[in-house]
Amino acid sequence: MKKRAAKQIDLRGVFIMKKLDFRTVYAIAVFLALACFDFMILGLFPPLFHSISADLGVHISSLGFVLALNIFVTSVSAVVWGYLAGKYNRKMLIMIGTILWSVSVFLTSRAASYTQLVIYQTITGLGLGCISSIGYSMLSDYVPQRMRGTILSLWGISQGFGSIAGALLASIVSSSSNDWRVPFQIVSIVGLVLILLYIFVKEPGKGASDPELHLVFEVGLEYEYTMEMDSIRKLFKKQSNIYLFLEAFFYNIATGTLIWLPTLYLSKIMEQGYSPGTATVASGYFYALFQIGGLTATLIGYYGDKLQKESLRARARFASIFMFLAMPAYIAMYFLPMKNLQLPDDANSISIMLGMLHQIIFNPWVGGIFLLSIIACQALSSNGANWIALITDVNLPEDRAAAYSLGNLANGMGRTIGNAAFSFVLAAVSAHVSSPLNYEWTLSIFQLFFIPAGFLYLWMSKHNKRDISRVKSTLRVRARRFVGGPKE
Repeated sequence: MKKRAAKQIDLRGVFIMKKLDFRTVYAIAVFLALACFDFMILGLFPPLFHSISADLGVHISSLGFVLALNIFVTSVSAVVWGYLAGKYNRKMLIMIGTILWSVSVFLTSRAASYTQLVIYQTITGLGLGCISSIGYSMLSDYVPQRMRGTILSLWGISQGFGSIAGALLASIVSSSSNDWRVPFQIVSIVGLVLILLYIFVKEPGKGASDPELHLVFEVGLEYEYTMEMDSIRKLFKKQSNIYLFLEAFFYNIATGTLIWLPTLYLSKIMEQGYSPGTATVASGYFYALFQIGGLTATLIGYYGDKLQKESLRARARFASIFMFLAMPAYIAMYFLPMKNLQLPDDANSISIMLGMLHQIIFNPWVGGIFLLSIIACQALSSNGANWIALITDVNLPEDRAAAYSLGNLANGMGRTIGNAAFSFVLAAVSAHVSSPLNYEWTLSIFQLFFIPAGFLYLWMSKHNKRDISRVKSTLRVRARRFVGGPKE
């Protein structure tokens, strides 16, 4: 790893490590908003599949390909963004990426053909790649190590909230405007507003959150190690990284198909005789409310932090338990019937929402699905909080953006394969069973991938203590070199 001479900077790294002041809280909020919009764009699509396919004259399965392509391009481009983040100004790069996806999302709303839709969503993926790599890189430098799992869990919550907000925005706005294009226009405009918020974000020094580098920032120096091409090879030589990348791959095959949940709910609601308009609005609400369990991610991240203080292997083992719990919880949720559903069939978003809340409380079938969704989402939320903390702990500051980007590539490959395969499996299952049973069986098949995800966490726990200890030792040695102390 090549090192440049340390240079004088302000003492913002010290304040980041000692407390979360207003500037730090503001920066964290901006990057959490970024994560939210990343998944909001993906959340827009599923509730609009029927409307877009009818308008552009394509089969609904073709839109699954567009979504899978977006995810894949986002993941691949994140690796490039991550490498650039290790060498250049991260704030400027993320502003460029935000402009790119904001403009392309607006162009998506103007798509007049399936080909244009594919092109615009490909460009969108190129812009979104900067969020998953550079946004994470900067956020991890703001967060004190002792709070890493707790604060970084908010990154996962923001992504979940983005999916919910996207589904709600698509369902409500498209229903009221009778136009699937309006939700995309709204998101693109808000994206451009985010650029103004970046102006007031001050980029933290790399490694500012690591206590081993505390002394470097206290004396007014900056950690000046940068990413090199050889670093990519070293990332793959680290056992913890390999297990984390593979876990992300299998985990996202399972979770990537969850974007079809609104379609499952829509099918169940229409099966009981409700109009497409009412079913579209209600399915968006069901999808949103049934994600509430994910809000416990911060609590799970907090317990992950506590356990990690007792043993450096504990966080990985803790996460594995929830992977094994998620599979049966989701499968039970899929197959539990939505019997005796009573909703106002007027496509009015307010009355449908009130009716749905009434059903959750007084209809045991709907209430049962809601309870199972809380358990399932709680199990799911453990992954984001603990995976991000682990990928941060086992890698050096200059390598974290690239490591996260490679993990995100594994995420994207899993989600892409999951979504692409879903269409084929759904077609095969649909030849034997009708809707909504075809969606229930297909979704359940893909939940089996939680099993290897859980075992990979267990295997990873055998290596991460060594890898984390090496990172800490390396940073202590570098810190002494920077401040002119004794060298090992």
